[in-house]
Amino acid sequence: MRTHSFLTVFLWSSVFYVIHMTPSQKRTNKHSHSERITGLSENDGKTLHRTKRGWMWNQFFLLEEYTGPDTQYVGKLHTDQDKGDGNLKYILTGDGAGSLFIIDENTGDIHAAKKLDREEKSLYVLRAKAIDRKTGRQVEPESEFIIKIHDINDNEPKFTKDMYTASIPEMSGVGTSVIQVTATDADDANYGNSAKVVYSILQGQPYFSVDPETGIIKTALPDMSRENREQYQVVIQAKDMGGQMGGLSGTTTVNITLTDVNDNPPRFPQSSYQFSSPESAPPGTSLGRIKANDPDVGENAEIEYSISNGDGSDMFDIITDKDTQEGIITVKKHLDFENKVLYTLRVEATNTHPDPRFLQLGPFKDTAFVKISVEDIDEPPVFSRPWYLIEVDEDAKEGSIIGQVVAQDPDVAKNAIKYSVDRHTDLDRIFNIYSGNGSLFLSKPLDREETPWHNITVIATEINNPKQSSQIPVFIRILDINDHAPEFANYYETFVCENAKAGQLIQTVSAIDKDQPPRGHKFFFELVPEFAVHPNFSVVDNKDNTAGIMTRRNGYSRSKTSTYLLPIIIFDNDYPIQSSTGTLTIRVCACDSRGNMQSCSAEALLLPAGLSTGALVAILLCIIILLVLVVLFTALKRQRKKEPLIISKDDVRDNIVTYNDEGGGEEDTQAFDIGTLRNPEAREESKMRRDVIPETIFQIRRTAPLWENIDVQDFIHRRLKENDLDPAAPPYDSLATYAYEGNDSIANSLSSLESLTTEGNQDYDYLSDWGPRFKKLADMYGGEDSDRD
Repeated sequence: MRTHSFLTVFLWSSVFYVIHMTPSQKRTNKHSHSERITGLSENDGKTLHRTKRGWMWNQFFLLEEYTGPDTQYVGKLHTDQDKGDGNLKYILTGDGAGSLFIIDENTGDIHAAKKLDREEKSLYVLRAKAIDRKTGRQVEPESEFIIKIHDINDNEPKFTKDMYTASIPEMSGVGTSVIQVTATDADDANYGNSAKVVYSILQGQPYFSVDPETGIIKTALPDMSRENREQYQVVIQAKDMGGQMGGLSGTTTVNITLTDVNDNPPRFPQSSYQFSSPESAPPGTSLGRIKANDPDVGENAEIEYSISNGDGSDMFDIITDKDTQEGIITVKKHLDFENKVLYTLRVEATNTHPDPRFLQLGPFKDTAFVKISVEDIDEPPVFSRPWYLIEVDEDAKEGSIIGQVVAQDPDVAKNAIKYSVDRHTDLDRIFNIYSGNGSLFLSKPLDREETPWHNITVIATEINNPKQSSQIPVFIRILDINDHAPEFANYYETFVCENAKAGQLIQTVSAIDKDQPPRGHKFFFELVPEFAVHPNFSVVDNKDNTAGIMTRRNGYSRSKTSTYLLPIIIFDNDYPIQSSTGTLTIRVCACDSRGNMQSCSAEALLLPAGLSTGALVAILLCIIILLVLVVLFTALKRQRKKEPLIISKDDVRDNIVTYNDEGGGEEDTQAFDIGTLRNPEAREESKMRRDVIPETIFQIRRTAPLWENIDVQDFIHRRLKENDLDPAAPPYDSLATYAYEGNDSIANSLSSLESLTTEGNQDYDYLSDWGPRFKKLADMYGGEDSDRD
């Protein structure tokens, strides 16, 4: 059974619109229904017939930003199966269902619960269904519908940047594009003019303009100069609604900078400049700076300075300072006040990077005149030459003039000058100079062979101002004079074989000469006149500064003559001719068949050294005698005995010997060494008794030296204690040195030190009562005259 269902949908907005529904392409019902849709158009009502499902709905439209007091009514859902008895329930799901959009489940009325923003979301998709309250079953399948948000002009245009920065070359033509600004409108561009933006300029006229549709900013005035104004601030407005009244707008700021071009030539601030320079200024000295002004910047302001003309172009130069763009005037050559006082230069300043577009504005260079005056100063003397070369013969006499140097004062005053030789360059004082005229003369003779060149320095000083002086080098070359005779070049050890044949060459000799003749050396060799015809040897001049020694007979005998002396005269060919005689020693030797020397006589070998056999024997005897003397002296020194410390055995004053046991008597002089009393160092040595050989050799205990102690008494007590407690001490007599006399002697003091303090003589008679052991002391001190002796 086919069922026909009718769905009536009413759409409400700010004004009542009846929009009849569009059919849905989706069929969810298993059975097709012939449906009737009734809608009201704006013109008339019309019933449409078509086959469709039991219920349908339209698209719904809402205006954004609704601000009414009540919720905005969207539309109504209805199915022809709704009898109005409240058995059906309408349910809405999808985008914003329950929060943005609510539905009356009994009537199907849909309301917007909140204000909507199209720019936030322009389309909502929802799903609706109708169910039977009693059975819970859907009377129609769930279907989908759309709610579209209509745009209103609630967004102003916004620029992509709050501030733009642009630049354009100065002197640009009208209409030159600077920059394009862009503004966007969030409103719907497809609905009305809400998003149609128009650009206009609020600030920056009449210099710039803006295209209303594209937002391109262009220049509006020609030949804008950066030197006049560099920065411009332009305010651009973007307005929607096509720029009509009531449209929303936004603004942005564009900072425009004019960049520099080379449209200005350099200009000197003045036409002439004045500088001065002392005449002593060395080349390269800076005299001053000049500068041409160029209002351009960067490379467009770079200037190159040059001297284009003037009488001082060869004396001065100008250098460009790249950092300050200044021209530095410098000295190019040495100045001379006496020669020229004033110079004039024509200086030119030129741009290094001209712009061809602006060449018609004129030449991009400027000129100025620079005048430089030379100041006079007191200058030192100036020599006529930078250096002097003097040649003098080595046989020149002392006092003879060898040359002259000339200097003069370059100043106008022409002060007098005196000359002197710098003695640091002539330590031997060979040369001297006349202070008045600069003539050099000899103080000592010359020797070319010792010093062929002399380099001295001559000083010229102003007499009125000694601080002004100058120096000049003088090179003195000593010319050679033939004052040296030639001589053998080497010492020749010549021999002749006993089996030599006549005419055999045994030696080739050559000569040297300290002189240096200009045409070179030429030597001649010959025998002395006394040996012009030598029976044994002859000299053959080879004409090449050498000579050959030839034999004149067959065979030589060592037993007869072992050595021959051959005097040879050597001549040179310079003037005056110099000659010398050299003696050649020829030994006779035994040779093999090939002429190689095998042996020569001893006497012949000694002769070249200049010593005879007798002389050698005498030298040998002297050496032997010296050796014998050295051996004897050493032996005597080793056997020499030490000098006794006590010269006389009777001289026993101030020497005290203590015996702890009975000794060998008065004649026992071997029990101790009296030298120990005089030598403190001996106290540390182990002394063995020399008259008795101990049965057991004890290890002598060494003690630390104590004689440095100031308290002598304490030293003695320590020594006594050490010996008493030493179990290794020998039982025989020991020697102790006392520098302090004790107080416990039974016989009182025996020292004569205190005798000087008494007026009378002491009585030593009691010594005779002590026994025979003290007899010697009694004899020494018992007599009245013993002290006088």
